[in-house]
Amino acid sequence: QVQLVESGGGLVQAGGSLRLSCAASGRTFSRRFMGWFRQAPGKEREFVGGISWSGGNTYYAESVKGRFTISRDDAKNTVYLEMNSLKPEDTAVYYCAAGWFGSSRHDTYEYWGQGTQVTVSS
Repeated sequence: QVQLVESGGGLVQAGGSLRLSCAASGRTFSRRFMGWFRQAPGKEREFVGGISWSGGNTYYAESVKGRFTISRDDAKNTVYLEMNSLKPEDTAVYYCAAGWFGSSRHDTYEYWGQGTQVTVSS
């Protein structure tokens, strides 16, 4: 069992930065692939990026590549999503998720956080 709690969302102007955190509990966290997803109103949940259990491999959606960075600190049971050069189209509820293998498909993830709102004003 893995419990996930996101934090760090908020309102930011276009061009600004935010860092989201995903605090996890559960013994298997360090062996889990961790993904970040987002969902804007009226849109489907989309893959933002993910990080392997070792932290050695990261994956990003084309729309955020070069602007977002995912990292993990297994000693703190936390995964981070550093977001820079934010755009209004990044506005969404952001979720972290835990799975056993890397995938951009949300239905392959076993555990989800409650989400945190990110709003980027123009």
